[in-house]
Amino acid sequence: MSRPDDPHGEGEVARTSGDRPIFVIQKHDATTLHYDFRLEADGVLKSWAVPKGPSTDPKEKRLAVPTEDHPLDYADFEGVIPEGGYGAGTVMVWDRGTYRNLTRKGGEEVSVTEALGRGHVSVRLEGEKVRGGYALTRFRTGKGEAWLLVKMDDAEAAPGRDLVATELRSVVSGRTIEEIAAEEGSA
Repeated sequence: MSRPDDPHGEGEVARTSGDRPIFVIQKHDATTLHYDFRLEADGVLKSWAVPKGPSTDPKEKRLAVPTEDHPLDYADFEGVIPEGGYGAGTVMVWDRGTYRNLTRKGGEEVSVTEALGRGHVSVRLEGEKVRGGYALTRFRTGKGEAWLLVKMDDAEAAPGRDLVATELRSVVSGRTIEEIAAEEGSA
């Protein structure tokens, strides 16, 4: 659940294709730099902190640590969360778009919420930077719950391409995280 002092976006959640659910990846320079991977489900953004960010290589497994659900309008938030606030630091909308649920059991679609409860969800992301199939799989439960985010081996797979190192600008403002920190921090 979100906390009352969580910052919010500018209102309307950016949707790029009809009523498909959205995803957002926010670069977050907090205690440590990481990427927040968020999927819309049941009216909230289900969220994971991914320390190394998403990969386009199906052979790379990226740790994804679940965090609190966030409100949908947080998908548009870009700026600085002041010290003392939950998640204090600079946030950039690194990528966003819509997704399709690919999770099936016995040929039938399994809802994202049910799939997450079972510990495995597969989605097709249609973002500005990240595209194609990705799977989230829980490998540890309880207090240290942890998941893996893995790129599926499909036409958008690109071993050797490092989006995190080459795609440094916000899809919303065109600014780098350093520019956001400098501009928003001085306001």
